[in-house]
Amino acid sequence: MRRYRIVHTTSMAYDQAVRASHNELRMSPVNEPGQTTLDSRIRVKPLTWSHLYRDHWGTQVMALESLAEHTRLDIEAMSTVEKSPVAAAGPSLGWAALDDDAVRDRSYEWLMLSRRTRPGEGIDSLADSVRGLANPRDAAYRLCELVREEMAYEQGATGVHGSGEQAWAERRGVCQDFAHVTVGALRTLGIPARYVSGYLAPKRDAEVGETSVGESHAWVEFWDGAWLAADPTNGADVGVEHVVVARGRDYEDVPPLKGVYSGRGVAMLSVEVKFTRLA
Repeated sequence: MRRYRIVHTTSMAYDQAVRASHNELRMSPVNEPGQTTLDSRIRVKPLTWSHLYRDHWGTQVMALESLAEHTRLDIEAMSTVEKSPVAAAGPSLGWAALDDDAVRDRSYEWLMLSRRTRPGEGIDSLADSVRGLANPRDAAYRLCELVREEMAYEQGATGVHGSGEQAWAERRGVCQDFAHVTVGALRTLGIPARYVSGYLAPKRDAEVGETSVGESHAWVEFWDGAWLAADPTNGADVGVEHVVVARGRDYEDVPPLKGVYSGRGVAMLSVEVKFTRLA
């Protein structure tokens, strides 16, 4: 078991005053088997009003407006999360189960290909390279290995608006790109797959009371009788160090901060995530 305090600080500074800003925040970890959010608070300055709701994918969203003139928007999301191991999944259902019409209908949203996850020629070939494996689970985990072997992790190599197709062509990117490539290849194989956004504890061996600087992280889940998680960026098992905040078809469904502002100012974004192990 692990217990963490996570402090996610975001600042948007404008070089000229803006009249108003309208944003959505996805920064509150979910409650589910293996993960309990003991406390979650978000502070925003300046803030005129806010509204909490759960989106179509089950993510808690804070919609907010800041209607007073401002040159800076500061957001602090603080969460206390307890993580524990979950039971291992049963055996793979096999390829035939994925061809069932009921499964395909129920999984439609996790099989559709978006601009970010469309395969293109390169990812098509990547998917073809594992089609002959014994079952979907073996194919999915092998895909993650291939993506990690072929791609270099490089900060700044791609932007938040990039696609998996572009990242795979360049063989470099960040966790978002690794996840988009993997999701696109999984869906090409007919394996339902979803994009997961959250946090990864920066130090697996952190002592109780120790604070370290981390960042937002992305990985994938695929369906094989149950939802199974895989981290194509790090290759480590997805477990008590991974904290789930949001799930969706791709990054478009899960960004921590999304919005618009009214004014001529140019915005500069800065983000910091701090992890403290409490237990």
